[in-house]
Amino acid sequence: MELRTSLPEIFDEFGEARRQGFLTVKEIKEKGKPVVGVYCTFMPEELVLAGGAIQISLCSTSDETIPDAEEDLPRNLCPLIKSSYGFGKTDKCPYFYFSDLVVGETTCDGKKKMYEYMEEFKDTYLMQLPHMRDTEESKKLWYSELVRFKEKLEDFLDVKITDEKIREAIVLKNRERKAKQDFYRLGQLNPPAITGQEIFQVMYGSQYKFDKEEVIQMLEETTAKVKEKYEAGERLDKKPRILVTGSPMGGVTEKVIRAIEENGGLVVAYENCTVAKAVERLVDETEEDVYQALTDKYINIGCACMSNNQPRKELLSQMIDDYQVDGVIDMVLQNCIPFSVESLKIKRFLNEEKQIPYMYLETDYSTSDIEQINTRVTAFIEMLEEEAVCTQ
Repeated sequence: MELRTSLPEIFDEFGEARRQGFLTVKEIKEKGKPVVGVYCTFMPEELVLAGGAIQISLCSTSDETIPDAEEDLPRNLCPLIKSSYGFGKTDKCPYFYFSDLVVGETTCDGKKKMYEYMEEFKDTYLMQLPHMRDTEESKKLWYSELVRFKEKLEDFLDVKITDEKIREAIVLKNRERKAKQDFYRLGQLNPPAITGQEIFQVMYGSQYKFDKEEVIQMLEETTAKVKEKYEAGERLDKKPRILVTGSPMGGVTEKVIRAIEENGGLVVAYENCTVAKAVERLVDETEEDVYQALTDKYINIGCACMSNNQPRKELLSQMIDDYQVDGVIDMVLQNCIPFSVESLKIKRFLNEEKQIPYMYLETDYSTSDIEQINTRVTAFIEMLEEEAVCTQ
């Protein structure tokens, strides 16, 4: 593979990955390789890889097809659900079109019921997530769901998925996770090495490159190049350091990142799905039972869809310390009930236990609230700057 030497070139390639990936998936399909589309980081990619297929993220982040979705779904539903359904219904998403099987999950009631409509026009399989993560019954349920999913893949793809194939996939995915960790942890450097937009661009784009070895190599190259330039003295100005948490991000919701970085702040860390939430914890490669190893990893993803979301607090606490965070912005999609309801607990935890300023920011997939977001974010950053002056 050609060695990239220019950081802007590398970032642009990741930024274009989702669009360029359409052609790649078409080529993959023409070669007869099956494609499994998913909507959530709870979905165990190791099982898909062990089945000889590729896994693609299908979550849509545009309001383009929401009117089409609202012909079937309530208007006061989470925009991520409506957008995902709309792109599937209208066949405007090539990733959805090329997916042989779509795998859903019961992360929230809205998605669960939406999949009932989606299965009318696409082969759809639903995985049952437990409501709680820390009971033996929940762990047994999720273990059985992983086995059931493996059996579904064997039947649908007409393959035999062995423990050895799963173990090989676990090792490969862990290598990818480590490469991602090394990259996004560049945000810990102070003064900063790169912007939050660049971190997000690479992490979001890496989902749409389907050769794992290529992704790992590109991530390692990018990390090495950033460190090289940093050690040579190329650094950004110090600004209030922001951690973003909350609902899944991408597409239109990147307006929040721009609002932060165009108004005096810098995003140094993302606790949400696209970056740290699903990557920080590796799968235990020493566990003899591969399904137990996958159960322990995936059930502990700190999503608000499960009760007793201690893993989210633990990850936030660690990231605040490691990234020297000055303030946290909780970006929640309108009518995303799990994250919206959990926001008070997160605010209390951050304010009272971590003594970190917190701002709740609710938005959707339109651009009509950009000015309002800019105003609120600017005021939050100015407050952080004033607090920094007072503590000097």
